[in-house]
Amino acid sequence: MEKSRRSAPRYINKLSNKIRRQMDSFTQITGVSPAEARVLSFLLDQPGPIYQKDIEEEYSMRPPSASALLKKMEQDNLVRRENVEEDGRYKKIVVTEKGLSYKDDVKAKIRQMEDIVTDGITEEDMEVFYRVVEQMFDNMP
Repeated sequence: MEKSRRSAPRYINKLSNKIRRQMDSFTQITGVSPAEARVLSFLLDQPGPIYQKDIEEEYSMRPPSASALLKKMEQDNLVRRENVEEDGRYKKIVVTEKGLSYKDDVKAKIRQMEDIVTDGITEEDMEVFYRVVEQMFDNMP
């Protein structure tokens, strides 16, 4: 049998699956899903108001997917959406007290995942990695 060629999409998918499995263990401990943990971490890092559109852009999500995720996070009392006085069409996403209570755990798990994934990789190689992945993002429609 012929050895398969290297394939960037296949490698990315395999890495994504491994990361997802590692993050699933976090769900078992806290009840917060990996997707919720990533969004919660993003929200906690932002200095100003965040809207659904920001989450869509950060995670390359389609609006219905982002909306479903935020709805689930609202049901889990991790976030709430508040009207914006200046423009009634927008609702800012605010982390609740319950969401804030997971801050340290979420940050630690994401930091741990970053440490695992980048172990033994030089800063220079990581810069190449980021540049290449950003080019791949730019190449995608």
